[in-house]
Amino acid sequence: MENRRKLLAAAAVGVSAALVLGACSPPEDSGGGGDGSSVTWIVNQAGGGWNHNAPEGGSVYVIQMVHGVLPVTGFYNPEGEWEWNTDLIVNTPELISEDPMVWEYEINPDANWSDGEPIDADDFIWAWKMNSGNEDLCAEICNSRGSDVDLLIDSVEGSDDGKTVTVTIAEGTQFPEWFTFAQDGLYPSHLAEAEGFDLDTPEGMLESSHWFNENPVTVSGGQYIFEGTPALDGRIVKTVNEEYYGDLPEIEEIILEVNTEEGSWVPALTNGEVQGGSPASWSDDVITQLEDAPDVEFGIESGGSWEHLDLNLDNEALSDQALRQGIFAAIDVQNIATRTYGEKYPEVEPRTNHLFSSTSEFHEDVITPTGQGSGDTAAALEGLEEAGYELNGDTLELDGEAVPALRLRYTAGHVAREIIAELIQADLAEIGVTANIETTDDLGGTLAEQDFDLMIYGWSTTPAFASTPYNYWHSESLSNHGKLDNAEVDELVQSAQNVATPAEAAEFANEAAALVAEEAYVLPFVDTPAFYFYDTNYLGNVSDNNAQSRRAQWNQHEWTAVN
Repeated sequence: MENRRKLLAAAAVGVSAALVLGACSPPEDSGGGGDGSSVTWIVNQAGGGWNHNAPEGGSVYVIQMVHGVLPVTGFYNPEGEWEWNTDLIVNTPELISEDPMVWEYEINPDANWSDGEPIDADDFIWAWKMNSGNEDLCAEICNSRGSDVDLLIDSVEGSDDGKTVTVTIAEGTQFPEWFTFAQDGLYPSHLAEAEGFDLDTPEGMLESSHWFNENPVTVSGGQYIFEGTPALDGRIVKTVNEEYYGDLPEIEEIILEVNTEEGSWVPALTNGEVQGGSPASWSDDVITQLEDAPDVEFGIESGGSWEHLDLNLDNEALSDQALRQGIFAAIDVQNIATRTYGEKYPEVEPRTNHLFSSTSEFHEDVITPTGQGSGDTAAALEGLEEAGYELNGDTLELDGEAVPALRLRYTAGHVAREIIAELIQADLAEIGVTANIETTDDLGGTLAEQDFDLMIYGWSTTPAFASTPYNYWHSESLSNHGKLDNAEVDELVQSAQNVATPAEAAEFANEAAALVAEEAYVLPFVDTPAFYFYDTNYLGNVSDNNAQSRRAQWNQHEWTAVN
């Protein structure tokens, strides 16, 4: 990791991009529990919905927005080790049975939502039903974006007035990361009941899922609570939840500003309009500005997310595996890595596994043997010609018909993806394939609606991986946006979840990844370098955490105001 502390007199590099941030006062000296201290923090993309379990809301941006409002059972620390949220869970949950797998949570008797209603088993039951993938529990599988331990759970039951929660995995199944249940945050089921939704019926559960997606929660089970009406595409104000059952944070107010204009971030920081950020995107220009910015601390390291290209297999042309393989072979991933991140982070290298970075003990190179990502135009054309394609001038044809132009999409304002899109467009032109570049302001919606032919985006990861291949590639997963349907892959990704140890899960996961590579469905690019920054004049005790989506906000309740 590279940590740089800059205390220079030089002014930040000027940028012409418009600044769409509201000014705020810097934090004041704090005595704890809220004394008027305020921090404005950048979130670099809008969210698509308020229910992080749904495809529209299942983004790093929404996870950061609801952080500190929705109570979590536990989290991964920066070292990748699991820690229980001891404010909420007063025992150390352990398996009390291994066949079937059973564990219990003892909820803090004082743990209440800010309206006085208890945080209890009903909230855990709602989370399970939401992500169970079982239409008998939730119609249309609740529009859940994926499933992990929830898919395998047979029952969630409450006792001791709902303050003890017993979770049982279906008999004959296992899950090595059982402890991750509800790690992204519990929703207040009593609010859904107050809206008239019958949570004992599949239809009522589905209605509640949609309702939580459309509406921010008005209560809190964490250190902070939303003030006013937060906007997924604008301004989210979180103030101290005075009814919190644990220690109150020092920073009284955290204002999240959605700002997609990378060029405005550092000027806003040096002008005192924001105090920091840990964006999920990257550009060399921002790093250059940070290097010259006074009183700023920032860090760079290999991140907890990875960039990739997905193909829409429902596109008639892309349903041909040979064309997909030719497209992937033509793309030069090393050039992408160098041109996007190499100047400021020369350690960047092509990613060769969809699930494990090269530093993982479970890493196997499933990409290089296929020739994908090599940028070898001659080899790509050779394979295409063997499959019956012909390069006629500047146009690739099959049976005398030109391969139709493909829509290549990425998130608007994401500088690195803009560069990647232009490089892919040029690479594909070399094999006679036209890629028309389009941006989207709603990544979650675009993916959910399958409104693309080629899509550049990123997946956030955590040290937990057993359910990841299922979420990515199972034919029934709502996160399988390009609609891969491979029975062997389905079997392998289900097996990865149904084992006792991570090592066993990794064997099945790597087998699935090798098949996905053969299918030419997803082409990994790089582990996205991650960076964070903050103004040391105003803010202290900030650190990044690439083991979870919250990044540097992970310990916002421990941030301190500088005199």
